[in-house]
Amino acid sequence: MSDHFASAPAPEPSRPVRHRPAHPPVVESADHAVIVFLTVCTHQRRACLANPATHTALLNAWHAAQNWRVGRYVLMPDHVHLFCAPGVWPPPPLRSWVAYWKRLATQALRETDPTFEWQRDHWDTQLRRGQSYGEKWNYVRMNPVRAGLVSTVEAWPYQGELHRLFWHD
Repeated sequence: MSDHFASAPAPEPSRPVRHRPAHPPVVESADHAVIVFLTVCTHQRRACLANPATHTALLNAWHAAQNWRVGRYVLMPDHVHLFCAPGVWPPPPLRSWVAYWKRLATQALRETDPTFEWQRDHWDTQLRRGQSYGEKWNYVRMNPVRAGLVSTVEAWPYQGELHRLFWHD
């Protein structure tokens, strides 16, 4: 028999197409910290976040939304990256907390920008290792430099740390 009749390799199984991000529940472990990396974008990626008024509105909203604690964060013109950890145990759904602070920030921001909107959903990932926390933070804090908005990380005014989130194994 010749190779001519050899069967073709089996096709790879297809993955489901996601139209919305998955939001798995927080995995509780007595041995590991619970820290979630979160990204929230503006509607249609409108560049309107990197300014003092928005920075203040977000800080106020995060202070009011105590069920989760915001650690390090970076505001970019059209999205925000942050790390958060439960402020109460058991933690309420992350989705509810995000909706709450988005609503608070939107109310404040619409006083000066009546058209302000967030994208409907968000992206979140629970960190699994302390090393990934440091690696993700180093990557995130470089975003303004990579985007050409500033020449050094320290020059970007729309970043900070509200609560120190400690990783433990």
